[in-house]
Amino acid sequence: MMLAQQETNLPPTISIKNLSIDYKAKRGQVQAVRNISFEVDRGEAMALIGESGSGKTTIGLGVVGLLPPTAKIRQGEIIYRRAADGKIVDEIDVLKLNPQQIRQFRWKECAMVFQGALNAFNPVLRISDQFADTASAHNALRGMALKERATEILHMVRLDADRVWRSYPHELSGGMRQRVLIALSLLLEPQLIIMDEPTTALDVLTQRNIMDVLKDLRKNLNFSLIFISHDLSLAAELADKVSTVYAGKIVELGDVYTVFRNPYHPYTIGLIHAVPTLAGRKEDLTSIPGSPPDLINMPTGCKFHPRCPLADDQCKTQEPDLEEIGKGHRVACWKWQTARETLKRFKAS
Repeated sequence: MMLAQQETNLPPTISIKNLSIDYKAKRGQVQAVRNISFEVDRGEAMALIGESGSGKTTIGLGVVGLLPPTAKIRQGEIIYRRAADGKIVDEIDVLKLNPQQIRQFRWKECAMVFQGALNAFNPVLRISDQFADTASAHNALRGMALKERATEILHMVRLDADRVWRSYPHELSGGMRQRVLIALSLLLEPQLIIMDEPTTALDVLTQRNIMDVLKDLRKNLNFSLIFISHDLSLAAELADKVSTVYAGKIVELGDVYTVFRNPYHPYTIGLIHAVPTLAGRKEDLTSIPGSPPDLINMPTGCKFHPRCPLADDQCKTQEPDLEEIGKGHRVACWKWQTARETLKRFKAS
């Protein structure tokens, strides 16, 4: 298979603009995603980080058209661009696709890897049949061509292709199933992969193995990646850019080095300080006080203000927009200029 070439002069693989998604609940509308905008360039990895319930998975489900019936995309635009031979050959407005078109878009253009690999497979079908079903649904590979392609990508994710090909899902370990699901996502050569907590519930050594696999795949295949995680260490290792998501909104966005080395939003700072390091002391760890907000009855102003030690009247009444504070680094906080030093003093006291 030909390796993808770097295409830095082309438009982004995907552009998401002003996306808002609600869920209908008995108590009212759950504002899961609120006016989110970002882009993922060719061969680039974007990490979406934040606590559970912040809206990260909903963004991914919205891109691949797998939102549940209770969800509604209130506004926004999702533009996907396929490239070939150094130029854009197709531009797709994802939200305007009909059901048949969105089924073709999945796996062929954009694939999503979920955290529960066992639940993603049909338990009564061999892995070979599940690869065949995916290919058949898109009128793609068949027979020996399918097996050769599957063998190639199973080897790429460091699996014994002959053994896996004949196996049922329950005959494989959790880490093996996760790698099979990654291989399946690459079967039809999509240019965008979304991974939702791909290493959750796996032991440390298996996590390490999967992270090495992902880095090798990115290097060899050059696909764009949206990596959803609450594990900051994994995001720091795999991503090129990072978006911190809180209460359905991006509150800080920038390249991975800048965001983790010089964070400016109090929430991002809190997330980083809550992660233990090998060289750090136990007393250096601090948790973020309080709990994430109710997405039906959100607080006024900045949604983080009930948990933020820097909050003042402006924070309680006005919600800040993302503001560019450096090249490619944007923050939604009224106090970003003093947040880092002020929070250090709070911690010391």
